[in-house]
Amino acid sequence: MIGMVREVTPEVDASAVLAGAQFIDAFRVEVGATAVNAREACTRMVLDGPRWVDALLRLRNILVKPFGLKTSGEGAPAPGGMIGLFPVLSETPERLVAGFDDSHLDFRIVVDVEGNAASRRVTSTTLVRTHNLLGRTYLTLIMPFHKLVVRSMMGRIVEPAR
Repeated sequence: MIGMVREVTPEVDASAVLAGAQFIDAFRVEVGATAVNAREACTRMVLDGPRWVDALLRLRNILVKPFGLKTSGEGAPAPGGMIGLFPVLSETPERLVAGFDDSHLDFRIVVDVEGNAASRRVTSTTLVRTHNLLGRTYLTLIMPFHKLVVRSMMGRIVEPAR
């Protein structure tokens, strides 16, 4: 059904994207004939998202700064530039990989676009590799919000902000 976001079995080769990832999940949305490539899908997810997601990210940045964790826009320049706070690490029209490595965990988001002009689908896969107790604690704390945030962000691919 077009516009319905559902959790799916991850189809990404985790060892190629983020070897040693301890967490991986994936969500898919059918976008019908919406003309979209991986960058456009990721941009709609990240930049055209709901205000409450932006508020959560601002709160996250405030809370993690005292721990020395990266906040929006920090880190080395990315080969593919930035989409919101995510450095683009690699990109084709069908797949975009974004994410960063930090002292507590490494994070990747993979956005895949599949199908033909009449029936496209977008899958967003999240991978996380923790390094220490802080990383494991952080992952545990954000998990209640993760699925809700990803579902909401993916819904923006079909109906971007006006």
